[in-house]
Amino acid sequence: MADFVQVRGFEEAVRPPVRQRRARLTDPPGQIARSRPDMTPRARLDRIARRVPEVMVKITGRTGKLPLEGPDGERLQSRAEVGRLVGDWMAEVEADPRRRRDSAVTLSIVLSMPPGTDPFRMHDASRVFAGQTFGDSHPYVFAFHTDERHPHVHLTVRTLGHDGHKLNPRKADLEQWRQAFAAALRDRGVEAEATPRRTRGVVRKAEQGVLRRIRSRFSQGQGEPLNVDVAAVRDALDKARKTPWVEAGRARQSDVRRYFAAQALALSRSDRGEDRELGAALAAFVKDMPSVRTRGEAISAKIDLRRQHEENGKRPPGRSRQR
Repeated sequence: MADFVQVRGFEEAVRPPVRQRRARLTDPPGQIARSRPDMTPRARLDRIARRVPEVMVKITGRTGKLPLEGPDGERLQSRAEVGRLVGDWMAEVEADPRRRRDSAVTLSIVLSMPPGTDPFRMHDASRVFAGQTFGDSHPYVFAFHTDERHPHVHLTVRTLGHDGHKLNPRKADLEQWRQAFAAALRDRGVEAEATPRRTRGVVRKAEQGVLRRIRSRFSQGQGEPLNVDVAAVRDALDKARKTPWVEAGRARQSDVRRYFAAQALALSRSDRGEDRELGAALAAFVKDMPSVRTRGEAISAKIDLRRQHEENGKRPPGRSRQR
C-alpha cells in the first residue's frame, strides 16, 4: 500500500494567528506533534474534515461557583473554606516584595466544549489539563459546571508561582493551552480539535465601532432601517475594505482552501480506501466552507435586503409585526 501523500501547505493551513515562539509558559507545539500520533497531519485532517467539536480556552473575569476542586482532589464545599484558601493565597502574594499593589492575585480561565460533550470525561480531562499545566508551578482550584448548554470549567490560578514567577500568559500560551486541553479530551475518548478560524473558513474580525452599533441595533430585527445614516455605514465599510488585514485575510483564506482542495485531490488518487474516503470528506469540507465575507460586508448585505423589503412593502425578515 502507498504511504499517506501529503501536499505542501498543511502547516500554514493550521498555523495559529500568533507566533508560538512567543509563548512564555508552555513548550512549542512541534514537540507535542512529534510525540503524539493524534497530532500527525493525517489525524488532524481527518478531524478537520469531520468537523469535530472545537475546544475553547479564554481568560475571563468570572470565577467558578461552589464546589471547588483542588490539585489533590480536595473539595471546597463552603464559603468559609474558600475564604481560608483566598486568605492563604493573599498572604503569600502580599509577602512578595516584587508585587505591585494593583496586581491581580488570581487568573480566571474558562475551558468549554459544545453541548453533548460527555461531562464525566470532560471533567477528568479538565482535571488532568490543570494538573499538567499548573500543578508544578501555581496553586489552583477549579469548578466544573453542567448547568448551562455548554459544559465548562472555571479554573482559578494564583498568579504568584511557587518559584516566585508571576503568571502572565500571552496569546501564544492560550493557543498552546487549547491544544493541550483538546489532547486531554482525545485521550479520554472525546473528539476535540483546536484549529484557528482560518482553518474553518472564518475570516471575520472585530468590527469598527459604527458597525458594532449597527449590528447591535438591528440584531433580531430591532430598529428602523430607514432611520439609519446609510452614508455613515457605507463610509465605515469602505474604510474597512481598505485596511490591510482584509486583503491579507482573503489571501490566506484562498491559500487554505487551495491546500485542502489539492490534498483532497491527492488522496482521491490513493490506492487505499481510507485515503479516498478522507479525500472525499475534505472535498465536501471545502465545498461547505462559508463565503469569504467580512462582518461589515455581511451587515451591508443585511441592510440592503431589509431596505429592499421596505421598498417593496414587505415585512423585513427576522422582524416581528408591530401590534
